[in-house]
Amino acid sequence: YLCFPFLVWAASRFGRRKAATATCLLAIVATWGTVNGYGPFARSSQNTSLLLLQSFMAIVAVTSMVLAAESTAHKHAEDHVRQLAESDPLTGLANYRRLVEAIDFEIKRYGRSQSPFAIVLLDLDHLKRINDTRGHLVGSRALCRLADILRLHSREIDVAARYGGDEFVLILPETNTQSALVVAQRISDRLRNETEDPPLSVSTGVALYPFDGQNLDELLVAADRSLYRDKSSARSKLHLPL
Repeated sequence: YLCFPFLVWAASRFGRRKAATATCLLAIVATWGTVNGYGPFARSSQNTSLLLLQSFMAIVAVTSMVLAAESTAHKHAEDHVRQLAESDPLTGLANYRRLVEAIDFEIKRYGRSQSPFAIVLLDLDHLKRINDTRGHLVGSRALCRLADILRLHSREIDVAARYGGDEFVLILPETNTQSALVVAQRISDRLRNETEDPPLSVSTGVALYPFDGQNLDELLVAADRSLYRDKSSARSKLHLPL
């Protein structure tokens, strides 16, 4: 009986597989003790002892599996809620809240490693015109197309986020300005070369921490200057922040 709290803990903490393993170990130890006359189930008749032990182990096994299943379901629900709280519902990219957390993490990491990071600000061109002439479903699809390309060109350590209605941000840890410009150009080229209708293009701007800004707002201002110059030029050329 003293082992029962341990099984409950194992089921809640580790899930069904570890709970099943713990139950099997308990069954082996309890069977050995009962057969040799030890433990609460030892009786003068070995058959009676084993019957009591089997009943107890059945209750323990069922209880452990139920608790493990409930714990797993609860964990999945928590993960789902966390994902909803940190992701954009349309594109599935990180939302503004997650973007702020990621920037804060990179700033703290810079304090330890002195390794700069870059952000790429992307603005989907002519989204309002697409919405007005083709409908909001096509406009939403355009946003998702850009989001898919951001995922394609992101490393595991990168964070791609939807910043606003038609604006996106890509955080590139351990990346200098020139490398960020290359990534931005690849994204722009990939989007422009898509054959899906309507054709899309994106304006981009790059900022580097800590040289172009000391926090998210300053970095976005610097990147927005670069983006504005790119958009005004009506070309695919990228510009450094002013």
